[in-house]
Amino acid sequence: MNKTHFEQLEETLYHEELSNGLNVYILPKKGFSKTYVTFTTKYGSIDREFIPLGKKDPVIVPDGIAHFLEHKMFEKEEGDVFQKFSENGASANAFTSFTRTSYLFSSTDNILENTKTLLDFVQEPYFTEQTVEKEKGIIGQEITMYDDQPDWRLYFGTIENMYKEHPVKIDIAGTIESISHITAEHLYECYNTFYHPSNMVLFVVGAVDPKEMMEFVKDNQAKKDFKAPEEIVRFYPEEQTQVDKKERTLKMDVQKSKLLYGVKSSNVNITGEEMLNYELAMQVAVELIFGRTSAFFQDVYEKGLIDESYSADFSMEEGYGFAMIGSDTANVDELSQSIKETINKFATNWTFEEKDLKQITRKKIGHFLRALNSIEYIANQFTRYKFNDMNLFDVVPALENLKMEQVKTAFEAFKDENTHTVFKIIPSKETNNG
Repeated sequence: MNKTHFEQLEETLYHEELSNGLNVYILPKKGFSKTYVTFTTKYGSIDREFIPLGKKDPVIVPDGIAHFLEHKMFEKEEGDVFQKFSENGASANAFTSFTRTSYLFSSTDNILENTKTLLDFVQEPYFTEQTVEKEKGIIGQEITMYDDQPDWRLYFGTIENMYKEHPVKIDIAGTIESISHITAEHLYECYNTFYHPSNMVLFVVGAVDPKEMMEFVKDNQAKKDFKAPEEIVRFYPEEQTQVDKKERTLKMDVQKSKLLYGVKSSNVNITGEEMLNYELAMQVAVELIFGRTSAFFQDVYEKGLIDESYSADFSMEEGYGFAMIGSDTANVDELSQSIKETINKFATNWTFEEKDLKQITRKKIGHFLRALNSIEYIANQFTRYKFNDMNLFDVVPALENLKMEQVKTAFEAFKDENTHTVFKIIPSKETNNG
């Protein structure tokens, strides 16, 4: 068992790659009574075209299938897995994102028993055509529910504006039409390809003995048979640099208009340390220019153009990345214009000094260190970093070593207005001009 001590953070991480390819990470936390365990596969909604395990030709599966599969994993022939977790004092859940699917539980008792339940139910699929058909109605209702949520429509509408080909533009749950084509055979094909232990990470954090837990997991896995690991071949379409749509407006039943201003990143085919430094540089740039301590924020707040719903951030995964700035607003056009002018101003005339950078990086480090008090945050973020060949615990030294030139260079890409898009939601009673 490998042991890595992060002296600055006073954290010790234990790791072992098992013979079946499963990577197990354990982070004991002193003073915690709760343990949080995630079992995550590097498989999300964007993985719609791939070569199935044991086959030679690529397939394209229906949109929303990763999320559909997540739902179905909890249903077994002998009953619902949630009940089993509950009986052992655990709270269980799962989520699907663009790039991963995670199954998890938290508990203060029966940690080993609950870990066994987690490993066993994820590694024992059970699908029938009858249960798949039943699930279509349940997920269809979920899709309809999200279609009625303005903030969800705003977020995905902005992504749809940005991307012409990349499947990140497709809602994680798919559409009622796309899920209607899902079969039990599809689910088994996706499961067998992406749920192999070599494509998964088990992460345990909290009140746990690392040696005892590692031995328990190894024993559990040794009793199961898995095919030899194979490299998963995934296909993503070539994506253009410019956005697909410059602007759209949607009318919905809202009291106040909403706006998101998106900027599409072109530097997306990077991983590891390069990705970590680029993502942090972009996040710092957005914080400097659009954060709540910025001159921009003060100006638009005093003009009544934003409220507490305001947000500004940059996020990325391998293959795509974007900044989003926006808020509920009394004037979508004025706010949009103000964001655009501010981007153009700093993309061509960078006026920040070293002291500004130090102030923001210190603030980000403070937020990060506070977040490490949340075992949920650690578990969910660690796996995301791991799947991008990054390490969550490298964030602080990376921020400390970040140079102003890196931040400035990263933000200069924003000067290309072909990468800008605007998505507006206005009250139904107003005129729709998009």
